[in-house]
Amino acid sequence: MNAWHVEICDVTLRDGEQTPGVSFTREEKMNIAQVLDEVGVEVIEAGFPITSPYEKECVTAISNLGLSARICCLARARKEDVEAAIDCGVDMVSIFIATSDLHIRTKYRKPREQVLAGALSMVEFARDHGLQVRFAAEDASRTDPGFLREVFTRGAEHGADLLSFADTVGYLTPLQVHAIVSEMVTWTEKPLCIHCHNDLGCASANTITAAEAGAFQLHTTVNGIGERAGNAALEEVLVACRLKGGVERYDLTLIKRLSQLVEAYSRIPVSKTKAVVGENAFAHESGIHIAAILEDPLTYEFVPPELVGRERRFILGKHSGRHALEHEVARLGYSLSDAQICHVLDRVKVYSEHKCTITDEILLELVKNEQKGSP
Repeated sequence: MNAWHVEICDVTLRDGEQTPGVSFTREEKMNIAQVLDEVGVEVIEAGFPITSPYEKECVTAISNLGLSARICCLARARKEDVEAAIDCGVDMVSIFIATSDLHIRTKYRKPREQVLAGALSMVEFARDHGLQVRFAAEDASRTDPGFLREVFTRGAEHGADLLSFADTVGYLTPLQVHAIVSEMVTWTEKPLCIHCHNDLGCASANTITAAEAGAFQLHTTVNGIGERAGNAALEEVLVACRLKGGVERYDLTLIKRLSQLVEAYSRIPVSKTKAVVGENAFAHESGIHIAAILEDPLTYEFVPPELVGRERRFILGKHSGRHALEHEVARLGYSLSDAQICHVLDRVKVYSEHKCTITDEILLELVKNEQKGSP
């Protein structure tokens, strides 16, 4: 299998911070950037410096950290935005324009060719000042294909280093993404970036599909935070890159630490059932599953927990069986007869059916009572 030719641009510090109610301090942004760099993320989008003096200060601080990752920031196709990016000392600027007729009519109120011409002049301006330029089409997924091709080909001609396709409102599904990306990569030799939102719950799937179809730069946020329903989740995309795309250079053991950091700073709790980083991502209760896992974990775990710095857990409850209970009792350092195991298992199921979580303390009490012969 040939490994996917991809890199990650994590946008947690910009698009992730656009989550309603989320605001990172400079120190929090710097801490997140440090761990992203340790993971091996190639590009960190540090913010949108024109929005406020403090935002500009944050982007500058991250640019000055001396990270291995290239530091990027967002800019509208306006001179003052690009000048703010230059002032911050970033490596790359993402210059964006809305390209759909809906957005152009509503936001710009001028002919689309005029909008494009103004943007291309800013691409040249940024390039002339030594910045790598990502030329981004906002609402690209609802843009007339002919005009989108013109945007990208002319952007490449005017010096853009990368061309970015944004599914701004989460409009696309994976089959649509595959068809569109497969076509777009033939338009120009410049690398294609994919930026997906999660309004239909497809952001990570769309991003992974785009990678399979030839997209190079994949945009993500930690825990999938972001506007409305969020963005493609870094942890899901990275695991797919490893297990499906053969990309082995990222340190996935840091994913949980990074997830917890962003959860704390954003104050957005991670769902227990969230892939890769959720509390239950490697937890098992079903007796049939646990019995098989004890023989071979691959039976019910495609993602090895140790790959992402996690450990599997067996949860006792109404669906548990003898094998799971025997394993958990042994883990606590005890041994019970077959009859005692059956009795304790009955008690576990009764507790569980009354919505009682079987903690180690509760299990230990059940085991000790059983050994004492208590009812």
